Amino acid sequence: MEFLKTQKDVPFKFKNRKLLMKPTFCLILGFFCIINQTHAQGVKLSTNSDTSHHAQVTIEGYIDTYFAFDFNQPKDANRPYFVSHHRQNEFNINLAYLSLKYGSDRVRATFTPGFGTYMNANYAAERVTLRNLVEANLGVKLSKRKNIWLDAGVIGSPYTNETALSIDQINLSRSFAPEYVPYYLTGVKLSLPLSKKVTAYLYYLNGWQVIEDVNTPLSGGTQLEIKPNPNLTLNWNTYFGNEGSAAAPDYAMRYFTDVFVLWNPGTHLNITACAYAGWQERRGPNGDDYFSPWWQANAAMRYTFDARHSISARLEYIEDEDSVFILPITGGIGFNCSSATLGYNLALNKQTMFRVEGRYFQSGRTVFLGDDLQLSDHAFVLMGGLTARF
Repeated sequence: MEFLKTQKDVPFKFKNRKLLMKPTFCLILGFFCIINQTHAQGVKLSTNSDTSHHAQVTIEGYIDTYFAFDFNQPKDANRPYFVSHHRQNEFNINLAYLSLKYGSDRVRATFTPGFGTYMNANYAAERVTLRNLVEANLGVKLSKRKNIWLDAGVIGSPYTNETALSIDQINLSRSFAPEYVPYYLTGVKLSLPLSKKVTAYLYYLNGWQVIEDVNTPLSGGTQLEIKPNPNLTLNWNTYFGNEGSAAAPDYAMRYFTDVFVLWNPGTHLNITACAYAGWQERRGPNGDDYFSPWWQANAAMRYTFDARHSISARLEYIEDEDSVFILPITGGIGFNCSSATLGYNLALNKQTMFRVEGRYFQSGRTVFLGDDLQLSDHAFVLMGGLTARF
């Protein structure tokens, strides 16, 4: 996915001076300082006496700071319906991480602990020691001749045209789309190149955005990535699994599919669009099963004037009539909402970006609370962000 990459490291202080004097600690500190000086190009280490086989270790970092003001002014300072950039009227960190990556001819691994308001909101259901894992996985290449990989652990999600990493996205904020599908998955991923332009991925998972499994049996998913040329990427993804649990005893099988496109038709224009639909099987009170659907569609574009200045825009709509995921904060069942976003982006350098945007929400229902606690069918948010990868 073209718009979506990040990375490198963060300064830290030491309070225990005795620790600094220990030779082993100094050796480790020196090693990390060397890696820091490589600017994410990596330190190559020979894995054995055959120098044709090299391992590469890199440290990468990312930090996403923001300030958002919701004109409805929610009393608890939490913007409803979102986990990304969801705190309002305060300066905060959406996501910051350090990522340690290892790669060789046949083995690769990633360990990425993360921090910020996104982690607090999106990982709240996980156990304490698992709430800071953006990624933690190990991969093995299964074929000497073909690029077939098996990765296991906490891995990134293929669903929708956006991720939690804003710097490479068209807009600063996330649309509704990624907020209501998995941002992360836990299980195994098999990568199968079918041709130079087509790659298939198979997933065997603990469930829908969980690290610890909450039910049985396990779930599955697929991804088909097509790249007809360097400027166009097409993705078709699916998910299927039993989502019944103690928290949702009436849930049974969930089926989901999404399609998205990433298109860069020229040096000045980036376009993306995504549509998905899901069906949640549910057990009725009389033993009769029925399906609750939800769906969304969005399109976004960015026009770049020069190396530093660009504007972004997005239109979207989401509908969840049976509140499979979105329960209105104003009470009742059923949610629908459209949104329009307009933003300005300033690239301070290749690794740092400043952005501002305005976002207007309009619903056919009174799903928002105004600053006077009156029911409302609309909301407006202004947001600014300074993001860097290094």
